[in-house]
Amino acid sequence: MAKIPEAQNRLFKNVFVCKNCHAKIKASHIKILEGKVKCRKCKKQAFRPLKKK
Repeated sequence: MAKIPEAQNRLFKNVFVCKNCHAKIKASHIKILEGKVKCRKCKKQAFRPLKKK
C-alpha cells in the first residue's frame, strides 16, 4: 500500500490525544508544549502525539 503524503498529513499532523480521556485534539505542537490547549472533555492539559499504525 502506497503512503500518500497528503493523507498522512491530514490524519497525523498536529493531532494529539488526551492522556486522561483519549479524546483527539487538533492543535499546533507549539501550543501543546506551552500549555495553551485544554481537553474538551476533561479540561486537562496532558497530551501525547497520535500513534501511526
